[in-house]
Amino acid sequence: MLATEISKTPVKSAQLSIARNNVANLILRMSAEEFTEAMNKVRSFRRLEESGVDLDTYDCHTVLVDPPRAGLDDATLKMIWRYDNIVYVSCNPVTLMENLKVLTETHVIDKLAFFDQFPYTRHTETVALLLKE
Repeated sequence: MLATEISKTPVKSAQLSIARNNVANLILRMSAEEFTEAMNKVRSFRRLEESGVDLDTYDCHTVLVDPPRAGLDDATLKMIWRYDNIVYVSCNPVTLMENLKVLTETHVIDKLAFFDQFPYTRHTETVALLLKE
């Protein structure tokens, strides 16, 4: 498994858990935009080079994205087209709908679920599973 997260604290916690559990997972401190640039070979990143990470060696078929309220940027949306399965977790149904317009050019929505994790507020989480056509 390969994961990215922009915030240092969750990355450090995940790395500690990975080490304690002796698993081969890898978590990188990168934003979605940076990861997209690395995957598309737009630019290199010292963090990847210093840790000896070669993204070409990963054979991933599923991507899980949990973007901020603004949703995913256009380059990241198009980059994740290459994955067979997309799990999209959203805290903003408006940007989810905008992003789904792009993602459904290559994928179909297989499942959609709504979670009310914040009772008595207007906030909900939505999870969509998309499968490559």
